Amino acid sequence: MTTEETLVLIKPDGVARGLTGDILARVERKGYALVDIKLVEPDRDLLEQHYAEHEGKPFYEPLLEFMMSGPAVAIRLAGNRVIEGFRALAGTTDPTGAAPGTIRGDYGRDWGLAAQQNLVHGSDSPESAERELRIWFG
Repeated sequence: MTTEETLVLIKPDGVARGLTGDILARVERKGYALVDIKLVEPDRDLLEQHYAEHEGKPFYEPLLEFMMSGPAVAIRLAGNRVIEGFRALAGTTDPTGAAPGTIRGDYGRDWGLAAQQNLVHGSDSPESAERELRIWFG
């Protein structure tokens, strides 16, 4: 069995709505290991590094503003196929269409805002996980 690591973020909307404990409980019930966790006030520099591939897209600035709107929880998560597993647990990016039983399906909705507030982020590949973990955890 090969253990991999991923970055999971509980975004400012999840923290503000008091969902951190519920989200962490789902991750732990799934059997993944919390390797490191911290509360972060993300600044523009950190977010520009994290979202570099989206620079120039219409949602880029609203996304950065949303992510700077409050604290986020950064989590280094480990487990077999954890990248794929967490993304399935999170649900589709658009919370309106996310399946019931997923984090976004149970807790998310479209608020009609410029930036989609969808509670969590999970790395989408081993390469992204390595890059993102370096940004958030050094």
